[in-house]
Amino acid sequence: MLDINYIRANAEGVKEFSRNKGCKVDVEETLALDEARRELEGKINVLREERNALATAAKGEKPSAKQVARGKEIKAELAVLEAELATTEAKFLELLKQIPNAPTDDVPVGLSEDENVVAETVGEPAKFDFAAKNHWQIAEARGWIDKERATKVAGTRFAYIKSDLVLLEMAIINYVIRHLTDRDFLAGLIKEQGLKGLSDKPFVPVLPPLMIKTEMYDAMDRLQPSEDRYKIEGEELWLQGSAEHVLGSMYADEIIEEKDCPIRMLGFATSFRKEAGSYGKDMEGIFRMHQFDKLEMETLGTAETSLAEHYLFIAIQRALLEGLGLPYRVIQKCTFDIGKPNARGVDLEVWLPGQGKYRETHTADYMTDYQTRRLKTRIRRADGSIELAHTNDATAFALGRIMIAIIENGQTADNQVRLPKALAELVGRDII
Repeated sequence: MLDINYIRANAEGVKEFSRNKGCKVDVEETLALDEARRELEGKINVLREERNALATAAKGEKPSAKQVARGKEIKAELAVLEAELATTEAKFLELLKQIPNAPTDDVPVGLSEDENVVAETVGEPAKFDFAAKNHWQIAEARGWIDKERATKVAGTRFAYIKSDLVLLEMAIINYVIRHLTDRDFLAGLIKEQGLKGLSDKPFVPVLPPLMIKTEMYDAMDRLQPSEDRYKIEGEELWLQGSAEHVLGSMYADEIIEEKDCPIRMLGFATSFRKEAGSYGKDMEGIFRMHQFDKLEMETLGTAETSLAEHYLFIAIQRALLEGLGLPYRVIQKCTFDIGKPNARGVDLEVWLPGQGKYRETHTADYMTDYQTRRLKTRIRRADGSIELAHTNDATAFALGRIMIAIIENGQTADNQVRLPKALAELVGRDII
């Protein structure tokens, strides 16, 4: 959530960017409750000081009747004020949590995803001397995906992934891990992008829990829309919807030493989403599933390096795609589409010949200290001062979607798939 001091100083600006993000907020009521809680805190502090003074004055002696009476009055007054403060604090926090993060100055203002900006297009869409098929037609012919039996066992939007497609997924995971744990690879990107002062510290591979507590999910501001999440019946536990939900919350209520920053993690998780409201969309194949595997990047670091870290994440995404020879475009997301907790957001969309259009495969989210204010994740500087950490998260690869891209861009007339060289070496053959 946002710093209340920032909201006090920029009330009109907060109202404007909240409207641009499509968020319904009440800044005036939030500030009124803020003022009320501060007044209550002031009154409570005065009474507590008086109570302490009475206790000091009576130390070692029997208190006078007047002191006893006043002590009882203070106790009663505090009980009323503290109850009122608790109610006010709860209402204040509820409204404060609804206020979105402030977008960076370069985020396009827009009220729908149609106002996102295509910043760059890289590579030429694949051309074939035959009618291009979509991934589902090829996978069905090759026996790589079994949705019919998965529906029998688990319901719609689940699938059995089989045979060469499993080998391909394992190869992609290996491909990503090799690059993100390679200091030279990261150093090269940092130099190429001119990200001065940024560490070339490798990512730590992490297999995180697949469940997350309600409190942590809410603190990450990723619980909403809750109707798109899977909750464990009878417990305050949810199936996570992406690895960053359980990576970003990993250091909640902790202080990280500056010398240990940035903390960079590459999480692999099988993730779960209900895809509520998307009935009829992408029902064929594995583009939009209730269960999917994903490699996600997460970092916790200092305020002055966080934006550069965001740019590094995008550079990593682009380098990984270019290493597979996949054509893509870079999307600068507008205010409406970046999301409530984001200060900036970029998507990468890969060309899918079977669909004849670009589809989203990657997103990169710059969060500033919006999440860590509620998580209470802090950094102790070399001089001993303590401040909130900043977070970034970004897709390394959504495995299902990148396999779709590889299948459709590498397809042959006889339903085989030519693999990018980087993956062919890991699978052990050029064609599957």
